[in-house]
Amino acid sequence: MKAIQVQDDQQLVLADVERPELKPGEVLVKVKAVGVNRADLLQAAGHYPPPPGTSEVLGLECAGVIEDAGDTDREQGEKVACLLAGGAYAEYVAVPEGQLMPIPEGYSFEEAASVVEVACTVWSNLGMLAGLEPGQTLLIHGGAGGIGTFAIQLAKHLGLTVAVTAGSKEKLEACKDLGADILINYKEEDFAEVLKNKCDRILDIIGAKYLDQNVKALAKDGHMVIIGMQGGVKGELNIGRLLSKRGTISATALRARDLDDKANIVRSTTEHIWPLLAKGVIRHHIHQTLPLEQAQRAHQMLQDGEVTGKLVLSV
Repeated sequence: MKAIQVQDDQQLVLADVERPELKPGEVLVKVKAVGVNRADLLQAAGHYPPPPGTSEVLGLECAGVIEDAGDTDREQGEKVACLLAGGAYAEYVAVPEGQLMPIPEGYSFEEAASVVEVACTVWSNLGMLAGLEPGQTLLIHGGAGGIGTFAIQLAKHLGLTVAVTAGSKEKLEACKDLGADILINYKEEDFAEVLKNKCDRILDIIGAKYLDQNVKALAKDGHMVIIGMQGGVKGELNIGRLLSKRGTISATALRARDLDDKANIVRSTTEHIWPLLAKGVIRHHIHQTLPLEQAQRAHQMLQDGEVTGKLVLSV
């Protein structure tokens, strides 16, 4: 099959590789579309290796058709969306049965591939872990990205006030169009001062750089969930301030979870989020679709901050 390979100079090229061999409980999916994530850039740069025993090929989400159902009760020809530990930048990928999802009603393969990772990430962190409730204030860093655009819509549906940070007027306008209430250009304002003691929940993709400011922004009994490290891995924490607010900090990752944990997240996401996609309560937000052989260009666009929402590769 054809798959994207990372060369020694970190360039991405389409090359011939062996099709994956199925393990017990896996199906072989013929890939139609792939979602591009910032984690893919990290892996290509050598900073985010796949979990042991999983594919070295890039790609954490895709949509396609079951080519071989293996030893499962699935059917050949079934259309599916897939949450992956890797392997999506290819013509075929092996997928544990518990990480298969139906294509959301009314969605194309490209649209389905754009929402799997963000839906599972946002729901597992804000729905299953942080427990969003009506009337709360949620701060989302990187509001115009794939995670941010999805989280804004979910939070507004659940009755929250949503604050976002982004780096341009255009990106903030995109957030506003999705329902964001408080718009903060992090290049011009200190979000910690604007939102001091006001945030019941914070969804953070930045990490160390924002640690102290996030704690300042937390309200009493506030809960911050860190899901990224774009701003570094080591920061200084004022424990006294956190104690005074009875604050909670959680740090999570989706990729390295075990199969049962991922299957539970997939089931819950399908149950709670897929109906909202079908009804249009939450809309996919595709910035652009490119062919698989242009994966290098897609990575550069994401690296350069040119993307609002998600990039998708068609296979």
